Amino acid sequence: MFVTKKVAGRWFLLGLGMLAGPRLSRAQIVDDSTKVLYGPKTTRVIYEADLQLDSTRGAVIDTSLVRWSQSRFWYHDSTFHQDLGAVGTAARPLLYCPNLALGARLGRNVFDRYAREGSRVPFYDSRSPYSFVRYIQSSVGEQVFEISYSRSLKKNFSIGASYERIASNKILGTTTSEGLVEHNAATFFARYQTDDERYHLLVSLVNTRHRAVEQGGIRPLTTELYASDLFNYDRQQVNLSYAVNIDDRDELRLFHSYRLLGRGVTAYHIFDARRQYNGYTDDLARSNAAGVPDRAFYPATLRNLALTADRVTYRQVENTVGLLGRTDRIEYNLYARSRIAALREEPTPTGTAGAPASQPLGPLSENYNQVFFGGNAAFNYRTIYAVEVAGEYKPLGYNLLGEYWLRGRIRTGPLSAEVLTSSVAPDLTQQHFVGNHEQWDYTQNKFSNTLANQLAVRLQQRLPFLADHTLEASATAAYLTNLLYYNHLPFLNKLDGPAQLSGTKQLFIGFARHRFRVGKVFFDNQATYTVGADSTNEAIRIPALVAQSRVYYQTYVFKKALLGQVGAEVYYQTRYRGYAYSPSTQQFFVQDYFTIRDYAVASAFLTADIKAATIFVKIAYLNQGLDPGGYFTTPFYTGYPRRLQFGVRWRFFS
Repeated sequence: MFVTKKVAGRWFLLGLGMLAGPRLSRAQIVDDSTKVLYGPKTTRVIYEADLQLDSTRGAVIDTSLVRWSQSRFWYHDSTFHQDLGAVGTAARPLLYCPNLALGARLGRNVFDRYAREGSRVPFYDSRSPYSFVRYIQSSVGEQVFEISYSRSLKKNFSIGASYERIASNKILGTTTSEGLVEHNAATFFARYQTDDERYHLLVSLVNTRHRAVEQGGIRPLTTELYASDLFNYDRQQVNLSYAVNIDDRDELRLFHSYRLLGRGVTAYHIFDARRQYNGYTDDLARSNAAGVPDRAFYPATLRNLALTADRVTYRQVENTVGLLGRTDRIEYNLYARSRIAALREEPTPTGTAGAPASQPLGPLSENYNQVFFGGNAAFNYRTIYAVEVAGEYKPLGYNLLGEYWLRGRIRTGPLSAEVLTSSVAPDLTQQHFVGNHEQWDYTQNKFSNTLANQLAVRLQQRLPFLADHTLEASATAAYLTNLLYYNHLPFLNKLDGPAQLSGTKQLFIGFARHRFRVGKVFFDNQATYTVGADSTNEAIRIPALVAQSRVYYQTYVFKKALLGQVGAEVYYQTRYRGYAYSPSTQQFFVQDYFTIRDYAVASAFLTADIKAATIFVKIAYLNQGLDPGGYFTTPFYTGYPRRLQFGVRWRFFS
């Protein structure tokens, strides 16, 4: 059930009251001479990655204003993504990123950016109870709400919990506030360490429930497409009216370590148990207001003409044991990991399906038992140079030579170079899929491992001849062999299934970011340029240029009681044939029939920090109307129109 803005506002006020109520009552009995003893500088956040570096100090909590109003930082993955134009919809990384995930894995990843990983749960070390609430709302139904509370029960023991909600309303095919996406997640966490700090324990439980209504994109009324005809938003007709995707995840994670010989040798163990369930349903027999049934959207119906109800469940238990250590010059981490996994695919029950082109595949149930070996080692000599090697190997299994990735990195001063090589097997969905509208089986006629070889050179330097100037730049050459991707049906913009290139594809990627200020005016410009992933590449589609620029004026006012920013930002990407999306398989696939033109999205924002509270107001897509009326993020999925966004974040330290 989707929640309206009014109900969401009540949730926000209720959460704020729960956090602030006791504090307000206590504030009435303290006098004016009382000083604030607790705050951002007395509260530190610790992650599992810190303990894997044998570091327990953590970092102070982030109170900066720069990321607060940028929507990509509202989620757990802040990289640039291609989505379906609305908050919480299916998404995939927009820019190239090497795949280092080995072994059995489900391969249903379009909702990953909204789900928190157990290994990235924050743990707090505070001298007082620490809590915060954040709430973001827009005039078109975008919504993000999070409330978190943690406290120390004893000097070395703390517990906490958080709740998160991400939601959005439909912007296509409706004139009312109908729900599109609802995401709910609850996290419980605890941290313990002994007085001598030799033993450390982190435990977390993450439960995520994600429900996304699938509309299948805009259904054009004619075969001749004009951009101005596709930006009527609420008056557009869509392909699907009754389809829903469900992505449920549960993860229990435990990390504990014990220092055997000071900081030189520490033994650790990680237990990780997780479950992922994906379900897709659609009422094929019902028709929309125009009299078109949902069934007309799909390339085929293999099992049941009246109903689609495809389900898949993946369960996995991992145990990792290792040794790590750290000195002033040397760091190392060596481990072995076992993985026991089970996959269960349950397609739509057979009904009246006409005459299918091929015999429908039956349910699939598979078990996997795998082992991995890996680690990393680094040598650092002050700040002059550093050398690091890291890798992981999975023997046998899908391929007799196994799977692996290996990375070497060297740094001297501001310059660094990195070499990466990998061999990765297909995920489980690429090997086998069974559903009401698609099916394939490559468990016997197997794909080859995808091979990647990559060389990158990076520069990060504060410019000595210019005050307050920071430059980051990198150049990367990637060579991909036997690349796996999802292809389209000939002459149709519909998913055909997985395919594999037999040759090698080359990508050349340049990145630059320049940050500087002039007085109280700050500038932040970044751009990524990719060669080799345009429409001539049958497997990879990336815009040639993706850029973002921000400029803002920042100053204190009211005797430094308020820190404010007022500014503007522009996002730009060039034209390309972006991936299309298949709702029934939860996969993006290559297509050659729709070109997403280049577009820019300009926004203006005002951000203010008043003691423990931070707020922002933003007008997004100011330049709407200077173009054909909108832009596409995915073929036949438009991005948001102009809108007003508002957000508040409030922290409490007692």
